[in-house]
Amino acid sequence: MSPEWARGPAAALAASARGACAVVVALRRGDERAVVPYGATAFGGGEPVTTDTRFEIGSLTKCFTALLLAEQAARGEVAHGDPLGRFLPPEVLPRQRGGPITLLHLATHTAGLPRLPPGLLAGAASRWFANPYAAFTTGDLLRSLARTRPHARPGDRVRYSNFGVGLLGHLLTRAAPGGPEYGDLLAERVLGPLGLRRTGCAPGLAQATGHWHGRPRPSWLIPGLPGAGALRSSAPDLLTLLDALADGASGGSPGAADGSLHPAGGPLGAALADAVRPRLALRGGTRRLALVWNIRVRPDGAVYHHSGGTRGFTAFAGFVPERRTAVVALANSTPAADQAFLQCAYTTLVTLHREG
Repeated sequence: MSPEWARGPAAALAASARGACAVVVALRRGDERAVVPYGATAFGGGEPVTTDTRFEIGSLTKCFTALLLAEQAARGEVAHGDPLGRFLPPEVLPRQRGGPITLLHLATHTAGLPRLPPGLLAGAASRWFANPYAAFTTGDLLRSLARTRPHARPGDRVRYSNFGVGLLGHLLTRAAPGGPEYGDLLAERVLGPLGLRRTGCAPGLAQATGHWHGRPRPSWLIPGLPGAGALRSSAPDLLTLLDALADGASGGSPGAADGSLHPAGGPLGAALADAVRPRLALRGGTRRLALVWNIRVRPDGAVYHHSGGTRGFTAFAGFVPERRTAVVALANSTPAADQAFLQCAYTTLVTLHREG
């Protein structure tokens, strides 16, 4: 049974997930942790949702790619300032505009690349409401890059790009010994060491069924851009990741999956701190960017947050390191136009932090 302090926030989040029949909410408040499941894995059937139910997390994958970048940088396999030309032949590089694109540009959405690779929309028209990325391969990724004209000089403007972070994931596999697949490299360097046993790219494992306007959607496939959105995960796994990042931000030790602590040594320990270090200050005075993570600076602490979505799922993850507060919210429905579920998750995070 969930603790009293978690029931109200979890119920509010479940109620805000319109069109979903499966919701799992994970909450951290100081030393207390709660995971609350709701519903069934599919409308009109399916299995009861449990704390271990897997959901597609869409762009939350980018946060894992950022941590992988930091881990490989800590090993010396890459550097944040490495240009694309270190990993790719000249014929596939985009036209240069004012300077080379670096890994850091990709991880902060400042590379000048468009949101999607050129040509993807035209090729995905017949699958747009089901699996728009399914036929887009690594070869397509490199061909798209070669025909890309950056819209701004690298470092000049922030423009969210699935293309950019998907490309980053591909470059990291090229930099690793043996050139492993993205999912295998992530499992070896991040998922395994943190004990995230319900997280991975494989689409064939049991998960909730995604829904779009009440209609079931097939499992999301994104073979050419896995670093941008291919992961599935569970709420406890994501909360463990947030615990580890929060401890990294405060100089502590990352939490293991069973709630115990283990030393933050080695490349991953350094990466947990590096991934959440603010890199850019955005207009408005209170917004920052880390590696992929959005940061809202508040008088009572910095709020880190990111969201994700596929054709059938919506996901949110956020944490405040200062008081060890975190929220994970997963639902099996496509993101709503008014973003009510995501807004409720962010508000829940800020409220839990204020209440301490």
